[in-house]
Amino acid sequence: MGIYKVVLPRMGESVSEATITKWVKAIGDSVEEDDPIVEIATDKVDSDVPAPVAGKLSKIFFEENQIAQVGEVIAWIEVEGENTVPEPQPEASQNITEQHTNTEEPPEVASVIEEEEAPTSDIPGTELLAEQMREKTVIHSGSRFYSPLVKNIAQEEGLSQSELDHIRGTGAEGRVTKQDILDYIAKRATDYPEIGSPKESPKTTSAHVRTVPMEERQERDGAAKAVTSGDEIVEMDRMRRLIADHMVHSVKTSPHVASFVEADVTNLVNWRNKIKDSYKKREGENITFTPIFIEAISKALRDFPMVNVSVDGHQIIKRKNINIGMAAALPSGNLIVPVIKNADQLSLVGLSKSVNDLAHRSRQNQLKPDDTQGGTFTFTNIGAFGNIMGVPIINQPQAAILAVGTIKKKPAVLETEHGDVIAIRHMMYLSMSYDHRIIDGALGGTFLKRVADYLENWDTSREI
Repeated sequence: MGIYKVVLPRMGESVSEATITKWVKAIGDSVEEDDPIVEIATDKVDSDVPAPVAGKLSKIFFEENQIAQVGEVIAWIEVEGENTVPEPQPEASQNITEQHTNTEEPPEVASVIEEEEAPTSDIPGTELLAEQMREKTVIHSGSRFYSPLVKNIAQEEGLSQSELDHIRGTGAEGRVTKQDILDYIAKRATDYPEIGSPKESPKTTSAHVRTVPMEERQERDGAAKAVTSGDEIVEMDRMRRLIADHMVHSVKTSPHVASFVEADVTNLVNWRNKIKDSYKKREGENITFTPIFIEAISKALRDFPMVNVSVDGHQIIKRKNINIGMAAALPSGNLIVPVIKNADQLSLVGLSKSVNDLAHRSRQNQLKPDDTQGGTFTFTNIGAFGNIMGVPIINQPQAAILAVGTIKKKPAVLETEHGDVIAIRHMMYLSMSYDHRIIDGALGGTFLKRVADYLENWDTSREI
């Protein structure tokens, strides 16, 4: 018998590792080609890895809940033949079948599934999500690179930079993975329980020891004791834990400030009502407001590129691409943020098809890992729940998130050549939360007003 080495396939440009969540096949089981053999979870999406060949599963190299790097051998399959079959390259990962959205993805204000939010129905929702529901931007420290998640864990655990630099990394090119730092912290706590940090050595300086204030300890104890008879304790699922951690991280990282504008979208509403039936007949699908909002945001980001940014220490990263994430509320009640890549380069028809496709695959739990990566700005539709406005939390490492409220008919004052008149108009509030470290009120408020202007000045004779 020959041996085929099954490797963890590549799942996207920015995905370098995955957690083994469940072995579908056990050692000794027969497998057919393309049969799912193991379920894996990345930061944002859960997937099945299919068998590349038919045979018998003979060996497993990773237990459930362990983390594997892209390209590592995760299992052996016995196949007919005498020689060992070389393992495929990670690129051979097109065999991976993404079947279910990581039921645990992080971030912002929820939205119904209108599109993404229409999570997803075609309606964006709150911010997203991932173990970091944040894009894996790499942070540089000296000659070594650390992901935002690793840096955040180090900060929360009180690790000094020197101590972090001396942790042995098992990731690509010696990168410290989440599991590496968690293993180190666990070992530190075991070896030095009285101080929670390792003794100083010639190669490392003593780590900063964080003393928990009495008030904080009392607050924690009080929260635990707040449970009374009849209360039900519900364990957070994996996605909800990711969302919770991502939201707390965002609030700690970015000083949030918000701006609001009210837009008269009467022309836009009338135009959509006029063309929606012919569009559905021609394209076979609905055109919702979501792609229209995303088009306006994309145009405004081209006008104000300093909103399409991220922060790395004291450096500002101006993003070349405009990739709009659509925060969506999933049927499970959790959130996810699929991303429309290069949204500014798509026509309104292209945006509509992308929105509908991501919304459909979100509802069916068929998003691919790369579908939730690379966002540079997030949009959420809280109007799906009848809310008129809200203050969403920024989806790290982005610098801003925009929310739209429900569209309502209201009396409004119009200026005409014959004087002011009161008319019934379709009005909507737009709100935006932004990182005050790099976006001041003038820029944030002007950008938001530009989005509203694009929506208010809609061309009612536009062809689509």
